[in-house]
Amino acid sequence: MPGPLEGKVAIVTGAGRGLGRVMTLGLLQAGACVAAVELDAEALDDTGRAAEDGGAGGRILDIVADVTRDEAAPKIVRAAVDRFGRLDNLINNAGINMSLFRQPDVKNVGKFWEVTPQEFRRIIEVNVIAAFLMTRAALPPLLKQGWGRIINVTTSLDTMYRAGMQPYGGSKAANEAHLLGLAQELEGSGVTANVLVPGGAADTRMVSIGQEPDRGKLIAPAVMVAPLVWLCSKQSDGINGQRFIAMRWDKNLPPAEAAKNAGAPAAWQQLGRQAIMPDGMR
Repeated sequence: MPGPLEGKVAIVTGAGRGLGRVMTLGLLQAGACVAAVELDAEALDDTGRAAEDGGAGGRILDIVADVTRDEAAPKIVRAAVDRFGRLDNLINNAGINMSLFRQPDVKNVGKFWEVTPQEFRRIIEVNVIAAFLMTRAALPPLLKQGWGRIINVTTSLDTMYRAGMQPYGGSKAANEAHLLGLAQELEGSGVTANVLVPGGAADTRMVSIGQEPDRGKLIAPAVMVAPLVWLCSKQSDGINGQRFIAMRWDKNLPPAEAAKNAGAPAAWQQLGRQAIMPDGMR
């Protein structure tokens, strides 16, 4: 029996580790073809071997690239279309935080003013600019065929402004704000833009051993797969400008009901509406 994403083609950035690796393998298991993009060739090889072990080796295209480079995104999209004949889904997952610049046993990643200019710029480049570049390159084929998905992986809203989480939090806030503006511009085109987050700290290298030695307290990356597959399918037609919290997705419910329970407006839409309404109308 064909999978729910049979015939669909996706690009996943940051596909070598953590959430990206799990989402790549989940899309393959659902029948999709995937262009897996990663800066670290060795990590990407691990994802490719896992795909082969799962019987999906012929449906994965490994692309080693730095998605912050202006020239990378068009080449990635072109490679995916050349290999698989089309493009349907872009998952902007590549992301870094200050933990990746520190020793793994360090608990506190430092104050905002202790961040170096180089570290700050790199986080903005990966978490904000790369998503823009990839989206800009992917939209022409998606808009031409009148169907497609842009899915950004951001973070919990309170993390966006939390002390000790900058500039990561602010970069993800910018990412999600940009996506919400894009979603409004895409209305009626058949292409949608949504956010998918784990719903808390996930068991990836983004949370160091020093920050959380007990990995059992962290969210398993596998929670991302079920909502991602639904978002990448025709079942999510018309769903636009929303954020989905993966840990709230109940696989025992019909997908539409699970989506309703796990979804909310992206960014700060509800708060924004309340802020501009007169007191007597709140």
